[in-house]
Amino acid sequence: MFRSSNLCSYIEENHHSLDDGILLGDSGYALRPFMMTPYINPSTPAQVAYNDAHCKTRVIIEQTFGRWKRRFHVLHSEIRMAPEKVCIIIGACAVLHNIAIFLSEPMEDGDVGGEANEDYVYCGPNQGQAVRNHITQTYFS
Repeated sequence: MFRSSNLCSYIEENHHSLDDGILLGDSGYALRPFMMTPYINPSTPAQVAYNDAHCKTRVIIEQTFGRWKRRFHVLHSEIRMAPEKVCIIIGACAVLHNIAIFLSEPMEDGDVGGEANEDYVYCGPNQGQAVRNHITQTYFS
């Protein structure tokens, strides 16, 4: 779905360096210069550290999505509206969630975080290896 999106096309055309940012993807995404995925079989301590940081970051994101779904039931299932309206709804939920955090509003279910999947099976092409290796060497060696 991402590969056929306008966002992917935009990033492919406009991403020129790490200064433009990166996306984190799980093993289902292809490694690209703008999409960082975990190493399949990490062979150095730096690669293991990269995978650990990648996993911890993705866990936080996945837990946030889980909290949004618990707080806003409209996000639990398919939203049958135009994609433009769905983007507005999701953005509004994010803003309202941040306001609720700022006001210390409790979650109805006590805000229990979910477990993360730490098993990685890389399925994409080898594009982006140089960028991932640069990140690994620069920040995890």
